[in-house]
Amino acid sequence: MTKAEKIKYFDSVAAERDRWKKRGAYYHRELERYLSFLVPPGSSVLEIGCGTGGLLAALKPARGLGIDISPRMVEIAREKFPDLQFEVGDLENIQIKEKFDYVILAETIGHVDDIQLAFRELHKVCRPETRVIIVYYNYLWEPVLKFAEAAGLRMKHLLQHWLPIEDISNLLVLNDFEVIKKGHRFLLPVHIPLISAFLNRFLVTMPFFWRLSLNKVIVARPVGPRRPPEDVTCSVIVPCRNERGNIEDAVLRIPEMGKHTEIIFVEGHSRDGTLEECKRVRERYPRKDIKVLVQDGKGKGDAVRKGFSHAGNDVLMILDADLTVPPEDLPKFFNAIVSGKGEFINGSRLVYQMEKEAMRFLNLIGNKFFSRAFTYLLEQRIRDTLCGTKVLWREDYMKILEGREYFGDFDPFGDFDLLFGAAKLNLKIVEIPVRYRERAYGTTQISRFMHGILLLKMTLFALKKIKFI
Repeated sequence: MTKAEKIKYFDSVAAERDRWKKRGAYYHRELERYLSFLVPPGSSVLEIGCGTGGLLAALKPARGLGIDISPRMVEIAREKFPDLQFEVGDLENIQIKEKFDYVILAETIGHVDDIQLAFRELHKVCRPETRVIIVYYNYLWEPVLKFAEAAGLRMKHLLQHWLPIEDISNLLVLNDFEVIKKGHRFLLPVHIPLISAFLNRFLVTMPFFWRLSLNKVIVARPVGPRRPPEDVTCSVIVPCRNERGNIEDAVLRIPEMGKHTEIIFVEGHSRDGTLEECKRVRERYPRKDIKVLVQDGKGKGDAVRKGFSHAGNDVLMILDADLTVPPEDLPKFFNAIVSGKGEFINGSRLVYQMEKEAMRFLNLIGNKFFSRAFTYLLEQRIRDTLCGTKVLWREDYMKILEGREYFGDFDPFGDFDLLFGAAKLNLKIVEIPVRYRERAYGTTQISRFMHGILLLKMTLFALKKIKFI
């Protein structure tokens, strides 16, 4: 069909679209719920192929714009949702000058004549931190959907492209987008009490079964740096409790990165004079930008949050005061984030050979278990969940902070709090291999069994909050 014929068709079915959506209310409600998990309320959202506007409204955007090639669809959407903006527009020739946090293409690209051109046009409405979310039918379901149309169970649709998810991903890569994650929804798109919930929230996330899902969901981002590396400033947060012998060494070994680097020690009620040592070192090296804070609560997570709250620079880094991760490795993390290779940079101690006493055997086994678990949970490769060195943009941390109530205050370490938050924001997670050293001073403050049980509880918690949603 020509584009004019498609517009004529969509205009002709606009009035009955909402009636059909009511008949498939369970499917549309569950899809809206899942996309609301991916898109935080209060974001700026552009939906391309918005139809009569129901999905855009469900996302509760602070700034919402919907475009559709059907003037009649747009007219109905404006009547239903006057607080949002709807315009007639074409994905293959975007005329919008505005940039958005999220761009949604739900069941849209199958009707596009030239998908590669359409993806290239998306750059007009994307910043480097924009997320593009594509919802598309699994081509294996084509016979089922055609049968449903013939039986009067589903509104008749135009003939459209049926592309495997790998082909869509390839077209995104060709147009300078990077796929961050791939989701799967619906083994049963109708509501049967208990059975639908089991199939669509649990079984669909399991290997093999996800290949049979009705919907494939792709989250992608534009490739490229957020800002010129030479303009980026950096804050290194060093939580320290009973680490007196490592403080001066940390200051001497932390390199200057970017336009400016500050070091923030957050002392945790030590018994060995760590606070006094932090203050002494600050006075001894006045040319370095050093801040000394005392945490209010307990635990590394509390210390990290306090340090982040006092950091005003662009990039936030965590460096454990035990220096088992060498400070000299920090530029690798800085370069990875400012170059756009990743947006949440996580250290991995499980690549290089470790020094003999750097990590006890049971700790190593636990780390490998949680690595597998979190790769499945977050749908991005995570090799080392407990490496203390983590780096992210301050603006992304502020978004994690705003959305923290979704998970609650559950993590005394701070590692999982940040990983969960980064995954929910669909940040690109990249791992940097580091050489894990033995301590030169002090003893480990990790209780293997007590903390291992706590981490297992948090993994089960994440299954519910991230995976089985």
